[in-house]
Amino acid sequence: MKKLILLGAALMLMAATTHAAVIVIEGQYQLRNIYVLNGKSGSGVGFCTYEVTVNGQVTSDEINSEAFEVDLSVFGFELGDDVVVKIKHRDDCEPKVINPGALQPMPTFEVKNISVGDDEILRWTTINEQGSLPYIVQQKKWNKWVKVGEVIGKGTSNENTYEFKVPTVSGKNEFRVVQNNPNVGYRVSETASMISNKPAVTYDYDRRAQKILFSNETSFEVYNIYGQIVKRGFGSTVDISNLSRNTYYITYDGSTDEFVKR
Repeated sequence: MKKLILLGAALMLMAATTHAAVIVIEGQYQLRNIYVLNGKSGSGVGFCTYEVTVNGQVTSDEINSEAFEVDLSVFGFELGDDVVVKIKHRDDCEPKVINPGALQPMPTFEVKNISVGDDEILRWTTINEQGSLPYIVQQKKWNKWVKVGEVIGKGTSNENTYEFKVPTVSGKNEFRVVQNNPNVGYRVSETASMISNKPAVTYDYDRRAQKILFSNETSFEVYNIYGQIVKRGFGSTVDISNLSRNTYYITYDGSTDEFVKR
C-alpha cells in the first residue's frame, strides 16, 4: 500500500513538472486567428501542447497535431475586444506561434488631410484606424527622417484629429506621421511642409576652447569618419575636447558640414 502511495505521488510530481509552461498572447481581436507549430513532446510521446484557453475558456480546437489553428471567430468577439490566449505546454518542449502579432492592431489609417502652419503645429485627420497604435511624428532633416515626437492613436474607424507641436529649422521643413507594428509592417502618411523665416544657424570651431559654437540653440549630431554618432544633443555649444584629432561631420539646424579637429 505504501509503495502504491509513493508511486501515485511520483506520478503527480511528474505531471506537475511536465505541465508547467504556458505561452500567453494578449491583445485585442483583429479578425485574425492564431496559428501554432506544435510538434512532439520532448519525450517523443504525444504532442507539446496539452491545452489552449481563450479568456479562460478551453478551446475545442484539435491541438493533437504538428500544427493547429486557434479559431477565435467562434467566440463571438467584436473588433477590438480584449483577448487573452494561453497555450499550455510541457516544459520539455515549446510550440511556436507563427503570427504572434495576430492580436495587435495593424496600421490601417488613412489620412484625410495633414498640414503644418506658421504656429509650428502639425495637424492631421484620419479615418479607418483598426486599433490604438502610436503615431510617430518624423521630420526630414540631415537627409533622413528623424523622430521628433509621438502621439497615441485613438484607434477608431471614424474620423480622428490630432495635433503636435513640432520643432522647426530655418528654411524648408517637412513632416509626416508613421504607424508601425513590428509583426505586420508600417504605414506612412503624406508629407506636410512649411517655410520657416528663422535665421539660418551658423557655427564656429573654437580651437583653443575645443568647442563648436553655434549662433543659436539647435539640435545637433557629430559623426566620425565611419558614420558613428559621437555627440548628440541640443544647445548652443558642443564640447569636443574628448574627441581625437580627425575629420568629423556635424549636422545642425537644416545643414551638414565637415570640420577637422586639430
